[in-house]
Formats: sequence, C-alpha cells, structure tokens
Amino acid sequence: MSKLRIGALPDDKPVKVTVELPASVHRDLIAYAEAVARESGQRIDPAKLIAPMLARFMATDRGFAKARRAGHSPRAGEAEG
Repeated sequence: MSKLRIGALPDDKPVKVTVELPASVHRDLIAYAEAVARESGQRIDPAKLIAPMLARFMATDRGFAKARRAGHSPRAGEAEG
C-alpha cells in the first residue's frame, strides 16, 4: 500500500465543531481510519482524521493560498466579523 497523506496526528488544543457528513463520506472516513490502523498499527477514531485532512487540503490549495496572501481571508487566530 502506498504511503497515506495523513501521518501522525499532532496533539493540539481542539475547537469543537459539529458537522453533518453524507453517509458515503462517513463510510470512506471509516475505511481511511482502518487503512491508517493497518499502516501504523494504531487504531484511530475516524473523527480525529477530519482536522488533519482539512488542514492538508487547505495547505495544498493554491487558490486558497493566493487569496490568503492577497488578504481575502482571515489569518489564523483572528475572528471573522
């Protein structure tokens, strides 16, 4: 199996967010957690994968990076108003 994009999860202070997922996305999230468990030997709660997946997505989104550099989105730690 090829290396997964999500590796070890950092220990960071979380912010609670409630989200509804389509059933197909939830099934895929569970399957991804199972793949992580097979690769790392460590079981993980599928919900704990959501944050690093979103972070990875945003970190590699060129359009988002360009908009952020242009000042079109709030910087980390700032509240939207």
